[in-house]
Amino acid sequence: MADNVTSLFRGTAAHSPSMAALAREGGDGSGPVDFCIPCNPYFPTPAMFEDMAARLRDIITYYPSSADTITAELCNLLQLPPQAVAMGNGSTELITWIDHLLVRESLAVPVPTFGRWTDQPMETGKRVDMFPLQESGGFALDLAQYAEFIRARGTRVAVICNPNNPDGGFLPKHSLVQFMDAMADLDLIVIDESFLEFADAEAEPSVVQEAMLRPNVVVLRSLGKNFGLHGIRFGYLVANPSLAGRVRSMLPKWNLNSFAEHVVFMLKEHGAEYAQSLHQVRRDRLDMASQLSSLPGLTVYPSQGNFLFVRLPVGAEGTVVRDRMLTEHRILVRECGNKIGSSSRFLRLVVRPQVDVRRLMSGLEQVLYGTRRGAAVPEQATGTGYSSGTAAVDRLVSATNGAGIPGLAAQALDAGAPGLPLAPGTGTPLPAAAALTGGGGLPMPAPATQPPQQPAMAPQPAGLPQPAATPLRLGAPQPAGLPQPGPQSYGNQQSFGGRQPIGAPQSFGNQQPIGAPPSFGGQQPMGAPQSFGGPQQLPTAPAAQAPMPTQPPPLPAAAPAAPAAAMTGPTPPGVPARGGLTAAQVRGATAPGQELAPAPATGWPNAQSWPNAAGMGQTG
Repeated sequence: MADNVTSLFRGTAAHSPSMAALAREGGDGSGPVDFCIPCNPYFPTPAMFEDMAARLRDIITYYPSSADTITAELCNLLQLPPQAVAMGNGSTELITWIDHLLVRESLAVPVPTFGRWTDQPMETGKRVDMFPLQESGGFALDLAQYAEFIRARGTRVAVICNPNNPDGGFLPKHSLVQFMDAMADLDLIVIDESFLEFADAEAEPSVVQEAMLRPNVVVLRSLGKNFGLHGIRFGYLVANPSLAGRVRSMLPKWNLNSFAEHVVFMLKEHGAEYAQSLHQVRRDRLDMASQLSSLPGLTVYPSQGNFLFVRLPVGAEGTVVRDRMLTEHRILVRECGNKIGSSSRFLRLVVRPQVDVRRLMSGLEQVLYGTRRGAAVPEQATGTGYSSGTAAVDRLVSATNGAGIPGLAAQALDAGAPGLPLAPGTGTPLPAAAALTGGGGLPMPAPATQPPQQPAMAPQPAGLPQPAATPLRLGAPQPAGLPQPGPQSYGNQQSFGGRQPIGAPQSFGNQQPIGAPPSFGGQQPMGAPQSFGGPQQLPTAPAAQAPMPTQPPPLPAAAPAAPAAAMTGPTPPGVPARGGLTAAQVRGATAPGQELAPAPATGWPNAQSWPNAAGMGQTG
């Protein structure tokens, strides 16, 4: 496999070769340990696989029932009206029909995100307006700025993935409902909840019920990811009966196979096992994030999905790490250099059981640090195509041709070098980017019309906490504007205007590393003490502190008749749309100390435990 690994990745239209292709190359017919494909490793249970194996002959011999029959059974399980549901041969089939039927001219989507939301509309000639999520803001999505971006571009369709793929960022339900109300004049709003079953930030985070009551909202859900069965290819969407009916009428008569039918009809007997599997994935996510954050120079971003988004140490090249992990350790990881809005410095690592995580940690230590755990061994990079979204980091990488800080390994092994500040509580030298910012405000990204290698430096306004918004009730008058959500507290974490990387070795403005004293300028790290004694104020620029306003700026209530003259013209393919701003919206993180109730010992979980009409289950 060592001689052919690069050609395997280059020879596939997908981001990674299939497990079947990797197994064929392996020689022994077995594939690598998979940290790439995000599925549930605990479901179906071994007993369920045995049942399917015993019935394999009948399953593959005979035609399945019609899609209407399978959909009706799923809706009975999820307590949804069949008229509001359309099942597809995987979520990708549904995305394709959404694009063909419901997207007329333009679509806005934050990037990085799931690739089909950018690629599919461009393949059919639509304008895709890409709203860049900045690394300097922890890849957080600010819904207010996203709405302003949509208004300025005149976009007619908006997409939000919650949690987002690949970073796992989460948006509270009440913020999404307010966004839907503020954007009620758009042709369509799509909320992709493919990974929401793995979230534990809220008991019922889904907006499925709200979508069925609105004329322009579609919620997309995945079954393959939740059930660990990507190969079966099944997913569903929920919308008002008119929208769902339009999609359903275009789907083939037998677009769902017999395996999908068999799994759907056996689910009612295995609800407790499914709920317990979600519980275990959430626990594994905490353990895996904690272990990865102990690696020097590796940044782990908080996630509500069944995966973790990590930034490699300075000088490490993602494709080199990916290839060496596969050839030397038979571990497959997702290198994110081909995702729009990301770079090869980032990996997405799927949450897996501890026995696999120990193998991952051993492989990463050897690939990144050699035999000693001091600092990343810089790989020779090409010096092209990298854009972190942070001006200081871009300047550093450009100046060193991607090789990072000279002598970084020796400095780290000596527990610090003169002239380089140390990360609090770690003894690891901070990258020059952090020193350049002085720990103060974050540099703003340059306009899209300027070359990314030389962006202009400008201090970012410090985020201001907003009053917590109460969840909206159906039938109650809704505000026209979309206020910023207030500080969200999930377990032992508190968020104030930016996502805090887990175990980050350096501080970028509002981001606070684990082990340092609590800072209310960014998301509070895991395990840090919380203060609930009174209102908190964020530190502003070093010169002075300004009082907090009591009301956030409202969203524009109505769409303009046409985009502003300065913002006209289509977005070039693969380039973030003009006018994108630094994101600072808190999207939540996994709560490290949150108590998780065990699943019922027998029988089907209650309505709140299954992915029902109200959303994810409370169990786990």
